[in-house]
Amino acid sequence: MLLRLKSLTRSVRIALARLVRRAAPGAASGDDASAVRPLRAMPSVSLRPILLTLGVTAAALGAGYVIVKHPPVQQLAPGHLALRTNQLTGDTTVWRSGPVWALPGLYQVTRYPLQDQTWHAASMASADGPSPAQSVEGLSIGLDLSVRYAIDPARLTAAKAASLPERLVTQIVEPAVQATVYKIIARHTVREIFSSQRAQIEQEIEGQIRTKLAADGLLLRSIHIGKIDLPEDYRRGMEVLLTEGLSAEKMRYTLELREKQVKESELTASAEKARREIAAEAAGREQVIAAKAQEEAMKHVLPFKQRQIEQRKLEAEANRVSRVQQAEGEAQARRIEAAGEAEARQKLADAEAYRLTRVGKANAEQMAAEGALITKHPLLIQKTMADRLSDKVQVIIASPSQGGFIGNNLLGSVARAQTASTEVDTDNTEQ
Repeated sequence: MLLRLKSLTRSVRIALARLVRRAAPGAASGDDASAVRPLRAMPSVSLRPILLTLGVTAAALGAGYVIVKHPPVQQLAPGHLALRTNQLTGDTTVWRSGPVWALPGLYQVTRYPLQDQTWHAASMASADGPSPAQSVEGLSIGLDLSVRYAIDPARLTAAKAASLPERLVTQIVEPAVQATVYKIIARHTVREIFSSQRAQIEQEIEGQIRTKLAADGLLLRSIHIGKIDLPEDYRRGMEVLLTEGLSAEKMRYTLELREKQVKESELTASAEKARREIAAEAAGREQVIAAKAQEEAMKHVLPFKQRQIEQRKLEAEANRVSRVQQAEGEAQARRIEAAGEAEARQKLADAEAYRLTRVGKANAEQMAAEGALITKHPLLIQKTMADRLSDKVQVIIASPSQGGFIGNNLLGSVARAQTASTEVDTDNTEQ
């Protein structure tokens, strides 16, 4: 490539030298031959390949420039819509996402944002502005109007997209707003526009603009009318009039409020009366139902109480009979015990009497036997006395007695002993 460029440069230089030499005066006659340095003989070079190379290079450079400046593939950003129009046939294609193929010179691509757009009608914002609205009185009115719109992708077909202008605001939105607002405002008075029918007018404007924009494939989001600008003198008069109107409206609302309060009190009293009547009826019904229930319950309670009374009577009678029988049993047991005890005591008394009789007889017989024995053997008394005193008495001091026995003083004379023996015998005999 470099060699070819060098050859091309050399050929161009030689060609230019020849042209200069031919164009110079006297060059053909040989004047000033000494001034021109003779050229060396150059080899002959054909210009055809050189021109072909130059043409190809220029075409490549031009194609590269065009591709750089106008790329055939354009990337469509999210939230945008592309409209590709064929410059030869006029066909239109809508691209909603992805790359858009558009050969330079053959296709024209127009982009539209799908996001909501806001347009503010600045020309009609002031009463002294370039294009204010006119009321039915002929008074200039400024409207601070804002329109929020967007392209409706659902209604945008290829045919409708082909007719979609590049500048939507100036070619669609603004004409539609002006044609609607001026016509509607011209049918109303300033007072209606300023206060009384402001909401209705705004709704009417919004409805008509929505219809017009929908015909062009646009979707109206909302319309907002802010400040309404009036001439200064008319504004002051309108404010005074509105103030008086507001006072009258306030008084009217106050009277209506009072009337409603009176009606509310009446309704409250009526409701309270109805509530009390219903409550009284409910209470009466409740008492009747309670009485019926009590009566119904008494039908079951009285027999039950009667049976309880009879049961208690029976229980008391059974208890009484049981106690009587128990008392009779106890009395009979006591009588039996007393009879047994009396019989036992009788038997004990008989036994004691019998024992005493037997003991008396035995004692009498023993005394009779001892008496007889003592009678036969008087010294037996002394012996017996000595035996009884021998273990307890060691020394006895006594005066000498008759018969030489110390026991005479203690026992008396033998005569008294015999007398006593005789009396004992007599007693035993009597017994």
